[in-house]
Amino acid sequence: MNAVTAPEIPDHRLKDVRRTADVLRASRRAILTTHINADGDGAGSQIAMAAWMRAHGARPIIVNPTKFPDKFAFLLPDDSWVVDAGSEAARDACADADLAVVLDTGEFPRIGRVKSLIQRLPTVVVDHHPMGDQPIGGTSLRDASASATGELVYDLIQSTGGPWPQEALDAMYVAILTDTGSFRFSNSTPQAHRVVADLIARGVDPEVLHTQVYGASPLRRLQLLQVALDTLQVEEGVGWMTVPSPAFEELGATTEDIDGFVDYPRSIEGVHVALLFRTTVKGTKISLRSDGLVDVNALARNFGGGGHVRASGALIEGALDDVRAEVVAATQAAVAAARLGRSN
Repeated sequence: MNAVTAPEIPDHRLKDVRRTADVLRASRRAILTTHINADGDGAGSQIAMAAWMRAHGARPIIVNPTKFPDKFAFLLPDDSWVVDAGSEAARDACADADLAVVLDTGEFPRIGRVKSLIQRLPTVVVDHHPMGDQPIGGTSLRDASASATGELVYDLIQSTGGPWPQEALDAMYVAILTDTGSFRFSNSTPQAHRVVADLIARGVDPEVLHTQVYGASPLRRLQLLQVALDTLQVEEGVGWMTVPSPAFEELGATTEDIDGFVDYPRSIEGVHVALLFRTTVKGTKISLRSDGLVDVNALARNFGGGGHVRASGALIEGALDDVRAEVVAATQAAVAAARLGRSN
């Protein structure tokens, strides 16, 4: 192993890290879950947590509100670690569990159908999002200054001195890699880079993991992107695209295929907020990204969503055209107000 000094756990989170680690180490049969449509941070944090807990002799099971993402399944050492939330096996596992661990979210609406499965269990929340209006209680390790939930899982493992299974190392790296946009977003803090340096020193191969995450896109993803780019519009500092439902269905696309689409309007000169719209059975799903001028977490909360200051989302009931017009208008107003405030 290369000589790299492991970063110290930030003082302001040390107490919560130690308290949370004690609860986790006492568990033998935990249920690990994350938000609907898990991303790299949610999935990676789960696998890292599961690998570390299993190294301590526990047998945690991952039960998510939606299917575990195929894109990150390569991180799983064994498919048996994951159980479908709608199955009898999930109900049995939750009935036999002694703890529920919620990662990369801290709000009940975000864990969907898993809520009813774990509501009787003591709960641990590990999350780096600002607290919302319907927080999950229990033992909590929350810190919005963390680059990713994977960074908080790193702190938990470090606080106990390990062990450091390779599965946990790789999964934490992917969690931080994806949530920082390959280390190009503002949450790529000095602490995030210190953590990643230690993960690499412990055996992570950045080239291999980057290729596995970003170098294996199915052809349908690019075909869908081609169609979505035809909908691109830019006005008054806002750029937006729509994922057409017919193309999505005809191509057999999944929600994983549209990951990162919102970055295309965000990359346009003069765009302060980017929006991506997609129709679902429950309404219109919106992804919001900001260059920092506008707090899109506050904007998303006006529509029942939430997230981060620079990256948020919402699900709104209503027809696509009506929702899109309303959200674009509200976003343009927010950009105009922020520009005015900056000039004063």
